Amino acid sequence: MSTKTVTEHHDAGANKVFGFWIYLMSDCIIFATLFATYGVMINNTVGGPAGKDIFKLPFVLVETALLLSSSITYGFAVINLNKEQKGAVIGWLAITFLFGLGFIGMEIYEFHHLIKEGFGPDHSGFLSAFFTLVGTHGLHVTSGLIWMLVLMYQIATRDLNATNRTRIMCLSLFWHFLDVVWVCVFTIVYLMGVM
Repeated sequence: MSTKTVTEHHDAGANKVFGFWIYLMSDCIIFATLFATYGVMINNTVGGPAGKDIFKLPFVLVETALLLSSSITYGFAVINLNKEQKGAVIGWLAITFLFGLGFIGMEIYEFHHLIKEGFGPDHSGFLSAFFTLVGTHGLHVTSGLIWMLVLMYQIATRDLNATNRTRIMCLSLFWHFLDVVWVCVFTIVYLMGVM
């Protein structure tokens, strides 16, 4: 492969990562809008439950620990990517996937429990904003999990080529971004909600 081809390919990867940063900034706008809506609707409970009445902080702490742990394991995947250790990359991505799946499972359980108790998104403006904000984050995590499965398959079948390296780095940005958003959700929705 000529030097020109390698340079052009490297530039294409860098351009894709830069483009992905732009996508993440647009996602920031979406989440900022959802947080602002939640802030406006937080006291619109229509005589129904407020956050302190329905949030179970120990449960959410476990959920948070799962997602933050998944960020650490994804970091180990990137470290092994730099060491060219394909098996370790897939292994760490699989562990990351399991942590993320646990997080989504707990979120689905929380939503199901609230709806079963009669506190669904149609009950009040507060609950509508809550389900929309937390649910949008959950949909993003679910998309990341699907992407992770596809990426593990691509690494297994096509090795750690330049395209897969770029995909790993883009997913890394996405996954860590979701952790940052969740820290904001945990703080603003749950911690402040139980006060």
